[in-house]
Amino acid sequence: MDSYSILWTIFITISFTLFLLDLKFSVLNPHEISFKESLTLCSIWISIAILYSLCIWYYLGSFKMAEYLTAYIIEYSLSVDNMFVFLMIFSYFKIEKKYQPKILVIGILSAVVMRLIFIFAGIALVKKFSWVLYVFGIILVYTGIKMFFHKEENIEPEKNIILRLIKKYFRIAMNVRNGNFFIRENNKIIPTIMVAVLIVIETTDLIFAIDSIPAVLSISQDKLIVYSSNIFAIIGLRSLYFSLAALNEYFKYLKDGVSIVLIYVGIKMLISKFIHINPFISLGIVSIILFVSIIFSILKK
Repeated sequence: MDSYSILWTIFITISFTLFLLDLKFSVLNPHEISFKESLTLCSIWISIAILYSLCIWYYLGSFKMAEYLTAYIIEYSLSVDNMFVFLMIFSYFKIEKKYQPKILVIGILSAVVMRLIFIFAGIALVKKFSWVLYVFGIILVYTGIKMFFHKEENIEPEKNIILRLIKKYFRIAMNVRNGNFFIRENNKIIPTIMVAVLIVIETTDLIFAIDSIPAVLSISQDKLIVYSSNIFAIIGLRSLYFSLAALNEYFKYLKDGVSIVLIYVGIKMLISKFIHINPFISLGIVSIILFVSIIFSILKK
């Protein structure tokens, strides 16, 4: 087996095993995840992602490892911001904490599939039409500027187009809050509020992917690097969510940091044909921006 085949095998084996474990502890054993448990799980997922970077270093060299770590940090920081939106969605629908992991795990599984399609399609587009890089770069710069100057998130799930269409043709038991996705009533299977929340989460994640995929592609167009960094970042989102729910006040300026990172990687993508930025420099810049934003958040608190 060549180096890439070995790394793909390691990645698929680890990610599949992790997801099965996550499924067992959340969906099959619904419970309210404590702050301590969520921090422990976050530490495990991050440690595994870092260990995989060492595998990349061993088989592909230090430059590929730097690309992977940079992509992973960018995707993870974007995921942190996304989790705050999910927090507001759960709060809006009044979903109990012990049932939230079930929705998050199913949402993560679909995100894995969506990212696979988007990433491979994005890489194919970039390789066939090089000008797509400039389109992605403009999207990232615009998104970063918009995010920086618009601090407040306006969550209006009742205006979600897909949810409104489904509610128009199907009855949803919005008052059923027993943790089940479907109930049987008069010999009919009816979706519950859990399905409604899942629809909003899925469509929200689809919108997030429009930002995150170009951001990762600005670092590398290597399928293994892009996809593995993306999946390792999102596979531990369930545990990350419950940590952030308790530490919300300590991330006041993270959104500013993420917006600056998006502007940086957008500019990097726009000038990539003329100026090549060393992967280690990008890793340092992204890490410093996010570190400073977290430090300022802690000081503010």
